[in-house]
Amino acid sequence: MTASRPLGVSVIGLGVGEQHARTYASLPSCRLVSVRDHDGERAERVARELSACVARADAEIFENPAIDVVSIASYDDDHPAQVLAAIAGGKHAFVEKPLCRSASELTAIKSSWAAARARHVASNLVLRAAPLFQWLRDEVQAGAFGEVYAFDGDYLYGRLHKITQEWRSQVPDYSVMLGGGVHMVDLMLWITGERPRRVTACGNRVSTEGTAFRYHDFVAASYEFPSGMVGRITANFGSVHRHQHVVRLFGTRATFIADDLGARVHWSRDPESTPEVLTLSPRPASKGALIPPFIDAIIQGREPAPIIQAELDVIAACVAADRSVAAMAPAEVAYV
Repeated sequence: MTASRPLGVSVIGLGVGEQHARTYASLPSCRLVSVRDHDGERAERVARELSACVARADAEIFENPAIDVVSIASYDDDHPAQVLAAIAGGKHAFVEKPLCRSASELTAIKSSWAAARARHVASNLVLRAAPLFQWLRDEVQAGAFGEVYAFDGDYLYGRLHKITQEWRSQVPDYSVMLGGGVHMVDLMLWITGERPRRVTACGNRVSTEGTAFRYHDFVAASYEFPSGMVGRITANFGSVHRHQHVVRLFGTRATFIADDLGARVHWSRDPESTPEVLTLSPRPASKGALIPPFIDAIIQGREPAPIIQAELDVIAACVAADRSVAAMAPAEVAYV
């Protein structure tokens, strides 16, 4: 971007990506240049409503000098190649989760980005924008919870048809950890400021037995941290439950719980004590809530290294859990 013009943006994938497109179109610092989707009619509608063009091929985006930012909201297995193409084309990339799905893809993205450090790359791990979890992170970092010794995160998907009948059933080696549990892993790392060193995980596909979905629909992972903290994450795509994120954080001074009963903090072990009830929202304002700060970081010329490293670390932790499930043994987290 220069001072004389806004950032040119293109969006690939118009499922959740439609919210991306509408967010960019609302920002004075951006100009939505084009959109792309497998569904041509959807692309035409969104382009018409937002005064953009329809890109007929990825090359029209990655090779277009008028485009500074590519927002990638395609199918999970398309993300790595599109991220690499964006970096190679000199674009900033905002990517729906997961950023990528394997150790080799992590290495390729890190190497490609290292050759173009001025580029910003971030993943839409949107629970970071939820007021409740922002509050929790601030309190943990300020020491209000004391020493954190355990973090539990349950990703209750509650949408079985989306993995048995829709595109996820067709993605080779689809991972519920990378497709959903990644949000809980991200909160664990982001809130505590720690990285796990090892994980032991297992899974099953009881809920999807006899359907088109061929992979584990439930994975439970236990993470070990150098500090001694233990993280327990589940990706539960077959749950008979509304879509919800359950989080419990245990510190030596306080305990945080967010579940069906709402969010509250226990500040005392006294059995007569009453927990503090929190009314902050556990959800972000929209799926595009992280886009404005991403754009601000580009405009203000902030150092992109801490952002992309955090994204890579989260994927490394999820990939290690999948490796543990496959090997039926603990796995070291291989950071890049």
